[in-house]
Amino acid sequence: MKTLPILATLLLATPAAAHNLTPGSEQAEAVLLQGGTLNTVTQGRLEDTDLLFKDGKIEAMGANLEVPEGARVIDISGHQVYPGLIALDTTLGLVEMSAVRATVDTTEVGSVTPEVSAHHAFNADSEIIPTIRYNGITHAQAVPQGNLVRGNSSLMKLDSWNYRDGLEQADVGMHVSWPRVGLNTSPWERRSPEEQRRANAQQLEELKEAFTTARAYYNAREAGRQPKQDVRWEGMAGLFDGSKKLFVHADDRRQMTQAIDFAKEQGMPLTLVGARDAWMIAEQLAAEEVSVIFGDPYGIPARTDDAYDTAFTTPKKLAEAGVDFAIAYPGFWDTRNLAFAAGHAVAFGLDYDQALYAITMAPARMMGAEDKLGSLEVGKQASLVVSAGDILDPLGQSIEFMFIDGRLVDLSNRQRQLYEKYKQR
Repeated sequence: MKTLPILATLLLATPAAAHNLTPGSEQAEAVLLQGGTLNTVTQGRLEDTDLLFKDGKIEAMGANLEVPEGARVIDISGHQVYPGLIALDTTLGLVEMSAVRATVDTTEVGSVTPEVSAHHAFNADSEIIPTIRYNGITHAQAVPQGNLVRGNSSLMKLDSWNYRDGLEQADVGMHVSWPRVGLNTSPWERRSPEEQRRANAQQLEELKEAFTTARAYYNAREAGRQPKQDVRWEGMAGLFDGSKKLFVHADDRRQMTQAIDFAKEQGMPLTLVGARDAWMIAEQLAAEEVSVIFGDPYGIPARTDDAYDTAFTTPKKLAEAGVDFAIAYPGFWDTRNLAFAAGHAVAFGLDYDQALYAITMAPARMMGAEDKLGSLEVGKQASLVVSAGDILDPLGQSIEFMFIDGRLVDLSNRQRQLYEKYKQR
């Protein structure tokens, strides 16, 4: 009985995993942004240009646009307009506080869980989401975690009442953690080298068996010989009919090479996620048309003979080789640094427009949402941000407005509220 008061105190002391901001209302009037610089991503940079959106979609872009009756006019002279940034490979909405197990919903039980859909666990009220939006991110890919076949990721809007109205694109792709190929030399590793090799081989065999079983199930269903549904293998069916992408999480060059061979055997297009060593095989990646979500933009050297700036220069090397790549900042709260990671790549040689493309249009394409997001174009969703400075510059960036589907988003957050509170003291 003595533990009950203690437990109650702990529960009361734990912050609620919900922010106090109301999602934006549906766009009721046309909005005209006047006189800004439009960073269209696909059509260059348009100086002193107006942008008009209505009913959640971009209706016109040009100089001195006519003001529609009843429209809201916002003078953004001297400001920059960008398509909303898209964060890939995140656990945003799946984790609130990593040290509090009750707020972590990233991983299903078991090593083969293709039936998992990450959006079902997405917490639209996460206290972290407003801090991510504050740096210009309007959408994020929620990715399940796990040791082998993780499940499906989904693209989420970062301003919604719940996961249903926040769902932009469901079950975009199947995520696989590629088995380790090297030995773990950490001091806490108790297995012998031979035991580790056997474990690696067993995990690779388990992965191959899962794909073999899933393909057999798919073929049987297509032929009408499998009347009963198995939710696990139904989750992988999209890989075989081409409606779902294969995302393989791998960092080591040997892992990536194995994954490329495996995808060719399976006849599936491949996207590598993480891809720390992608710079080593950039020409092969381009030749094999393998896409890369580079998730190590601030990484430290992986080997004693790697240059200090290996991670920083990798985006430039991928671009020079002609690799289709995006830049990601994996995690949840630290995902807010996505734009600055792209800016850092520019400082180490990546072309500015390529860097912007890598966090807008490239992610939209990889998520199958390029017809709606990723650039400023007539007919696309009005998911965009207005910044007083360069969005890739941590010193100059200052997001003034954010719209998602034409809805004005509240850019406040808990940290900002505390700042404003204590500024009055």
